[in-house]
Amino acid sequence: MRTLLITLVIAYLLCGLLMTLFQRHLLYFPTLPQAHYYDTLNLTNQQTTLNIIRLNSGQENALIYFGGNAESVVFNAPYYQQNFPHYTIYLVNYRGYDKSEGKPSEKALYEDALHLYDRIQPHHAHVSVIGRSLGSGVATFLATQRAIRRMILVTPYDSVMSLAKANYPMYPIDWMLSQRFDSLSRVPQIKIPSLIVMAEHDSVIPQAHSINLINAFSPHSPRVVTIANSNHDDLIHRASYHTALQQFLNTP
Repeated sequence: MRTLLITLVIAYLLCGLLMTLFQRHLLYFPTLPQAHYYDTLNLTNQQTTLNIIRLNSGQENALIYFGGNAESVVFNAPYYQQNFPHYTIYLVNYRGYDKSEGKPSEKALYEDALHLYDRIQPHHAHVSVIGRSLGSGVATFLATQRAIRRMILVTPYDSVMSLAKANYPMYPIDWMLSQRFDSLSRVPQIKIPSLIVMAEHDSVIPQAHSINLINAFSPHSPRVVTIANSNHDDLIHRASYHTALQQFLNTP
């Protein structure tokens, strides 16, 4: 019995140590390069070059898209190019994703978001932002640091900390986690028009975490749309999803 107890304790401690040391590998799943014919912007920040897909160049307004943790953002290109012809769209390949150099981290994603905004802002009258899943944390950060016209969060979470605590309640996550993406603490500062899009059957980001985030907006409540019969990964194929984004961005 004592041997079993010691074995369980060692296993618990070892798993916790591995989770702490390799948390970035559990959070980020860099995508392989994808061949495409779209225009690209190569953006160098801190000696690291990012590959940004640029659609509809030369438009007055801009739209920056931050994707999920395992998302090849290029697959969004035909939808956004067609649905938002009057926006220049920037689909961000995070560090280590597709043809972007470097390794992803929360700090690096934030710094790259600021660098991209500062690079493109002089060329556009207004800049809006979309953040999906992991990218919702980058979008809320950018919205508190720069002048953003409108913000869309797709299948967002309150914080990665909150998700980790829900998934691993047996561990002291507060001490272990360095990649926190704390949107919950940021949204009370965001006063711009915002849209939250949820999937009805989201098994990756439980709706409770999205609702917790929605309730934190103050005093300006976001518009909320739930896409019926959808899950976390199939929203891009739903006409109602694109309609919701178009209606929100095209509202004066």
